[in-house]
Amino acid sequence: MVYYPGQQFTLSVMSPLQAYQQRVQQNIVDDPAQHQAILALDSLYQQYTSAQPVIRGLYLWGDVGRGKTFLMDLLYQGLCDRSECGGLLKAKKTVLRLHFHRFMAMLHQQLNQTSGIRDPLTHIAKQIAAKYSVICFDEFFVSDIGDAILLGRLFETLFQSGVTLVATSNVPIVDLYKNGLQRDRFLPTIDLLLKYTQTIHLNGPVDHRLPTNAATLSAIATPAAWLKLPSSTKPEAVFQRLCQQYPQANASIISHPDSIEVCHRDIAIAAQYGQLAWFEFSALCQGPRSALDYIELAGQFSHILLSNVPTLGGEVRSWIKARGTEDGAVATTTGERQLAYASEDDPTRRFISLVDELYDQKVRLILNSHSSLEDLYLNGALQFEFRRTYSRLIEMQQWA
Repeated sequence: MVYYPGQQFTLSVMSPLQAYQQRVQQNIVDDPAQHQAILALDSLYQQYTSAQPVIRGLYLWGDVGRGKTFLMDLLYQGLCDRSECGGLLKAKKTVLRLHFHRFMAMLHQQLNQTSGIRDPLTHIAKQIAAKYSVICFDEFFVSDIGDAILLGRLFETLFQSGVTLVATSNVPIVDLYKNGLQRDRFLPTIDLLLKYTQTIHLNGPVDHRLPTNAATLSAIATPAAWLKLPSSTKPEAVFQRLCQQYPQANASIISHPDSIEVCHRDIAIAAQYGQLAWFEFSALCQGPRSALDYIELAGQFSHILLSNVPTLGGEVRSWIKARGTEDGAVATTTGERQLAYASEDDPTRRFISLVDELYDQKVRLILNSHSSLEDLYLNGALQFEFRRTYSRLIEMQQWA
């Protein structure tokens, strides 16, 4: 099964179970490990479309490639189709579906725009609850103390306002923000999530992002020479080949601007040809970049070549973090503390965020690196997080 996030279904109004059964007949493998989740999603759908009271949301977790996003999007698409066709949706509201890191970026942006409001987080939460009955979060993950504090207050208001949460994650609720700084302040949020969602573990043995078709496997195993990793082709030549492979309807020449403006800041760019762009790794992942930058980039380009991607990770060392933290919109006093991470883990976090956003908006990412894909991240503190990135990079190689 190969599923592209954001892909539009050409289905009549169907429940998640009906849509799943149709897809099994068409082009996916029926996976018994997904059945509990699809039945729970279908039950949630039936409650909403028949105006029954909804008691709990759903939290789907499991290893990469187990179909969590695919299944959640069957619910999302079914509710959207039903709403557009005049079907019942709780309080005539709509459904929100976002990658979680994008939601957090938007939340921080909104907080920065609500100066003068006494309780801005409650204000934002009530605005969300007034518009949406169901919120679907893909890749729910908490790694920052600022976000951890924000989420508790936000979810408390959302749940009290009757909003239903459906989320996918690679970790169970009880392991969210595990070993995080001041985790005790996040424990009430864990209790809220356990109270308001049903947890389902997708623990099947199959990674559906990896192709089962022999021809596709062969094509991925032996890509064109100029696309192989480790790279033996210079990025200039790769970009020229990409321009030939993806001719742009509204662009006749390759331009070489020094920079482009993203989120009111200049980012260095090596070359541009319509919606095809070439950036150095250092321009996008080393230095002050945020998820908002990647959201805007994904909206501008359909293909991105990222060159000179270094081997990430490295030896994990203990570092002293200065007093306090600047992460997120909430400042906290933490005192000096020891953090264990590799020297390249900061750019790695940005690279993970970049891949997540490009994947979510179906922008093809082409890497040019002296490392193989398997050796791109070695021995750092982000090996768990990078597994999702590796899986997504494998799948993105299949995109035309």
